[in-house]
Amino acid sequence: MNITSKCIGFFLIIYLCTKITLIAQSKQRYQIRTIAFYNLENLFDTINNPNTFDDDRTPLGKDKWTSDKYMAKLKNMSTTLAKIGSSVTNSSPDIIGVCEVENDTVLTDLIQQPALINKGYGVIHYNSPDERGIDVALLYKKQAFIPTSFKSHRLLLFKDSNYRDYTRDQLIVGGLLDNEEIYFIVNHWPSRSGGEARSRPNRIAAAILNKRIIDSVKRVNINAKIISMGDFNDDPTNKSFKKVLQTEGRLKKVSDSILFNPMDELYRKGEGSLAYRDKWNVFDQIFFTGNLVNKQKDSYSFWKACIYNAPYLITSKGRYKGYPKRTYSGGSYTGGYSDHFPVYIYLIRKEDN
Repeated sequence: MNITSKCIGFFLIIYLCTKITLIAQSKQRYQIRTIAFYNLENLFDTINNPNTFDDDRTPLGKDKWTSDKYMAKLKNMSTTLAKIGSSVTNSSPDIIGVCEVENDTVLTDLIQQPALINKGYGVIHYNSPDERGIDVALLYKKQAFIPTSFKSHRLLLFKDSNYRDYTRDQLIVGGLLDNEEIYFIVNHWPSRSGGEARSRPNRIAAAILNKRIIDSVKRVNINAKIISMGDFNDDPTNKSFKKVLQTEGRLKKVSDSILFNPMDELYRKGEGSLAYRDKWNVFDQIFFTGNLVNKQKDSYSFWKACIYNAPYLITSKGRYKGYPKRTYSGGSYTGGYSDHFPVYIYLIRKEDN
């Protein structure tokens, strides 16, 4: 090899090394926050409440709900909550919406479990008029989120006889996520008891209330960032979403004035958060205002949505093989987790290099 070739080779090595260094130096760092929702499937304490239909979940009730079973349930729920999204963040979610919780006591017991006690969670909860005594609530990491407002909105439903049909409230919490204002709405819409068609008007009414809450926030601040999450007992393609809330599942169609539902794509792919009669549904959803899609400097934006269906949450054998592993199955105690899988999204924003 002559001197010219050696020089070319030498400078080529310098050039390549410099380019690799520049690429490494230009890699953008992101701050990531996890927003999750989990239906905790009848997280009741063992004490009988004379004002609600919680008799089954008492030591003398049908489920023979003892302190040992209650503690095992708390352990299962807290362990799962701690793992959601951790494959990316190495931490538990920053915001967690939950439903099917009986009261403040079970929420306090939940966040004091070993898996969560050092995470620094706060709780926002209201008692709702639901006949079974189950509520929605928001858990938040105090180091990440500072609540500045919260309110529980009542869903008024009536039966054919004009008697009140008592159900869960919708909870909205506003606050600062790392100094950025974001609102969270936690839902648990009326079930499909009696059939999907017959019960549909109740979920339409819930969707109308949800839209009213979102619109009321946007009237004060048109640029408000709002995330609505919950067990909606409807899929992303149902009328409550497509006609009332007018959610959009395609990113390219989203603008700031449109509600984006990333669970739409997961549903079209055949994924599910719960199963019934061998059919998967995505009743557990997280959707939000379109301004969380558009990436802005120094501001959080949506990255991706997931269903947390780790193997330990899945029934491994028997009639319900492949379904979420629930606490009771076929009337028998199985010591599982929930009949729903948790869902979650990541929000990201650029950090200074």
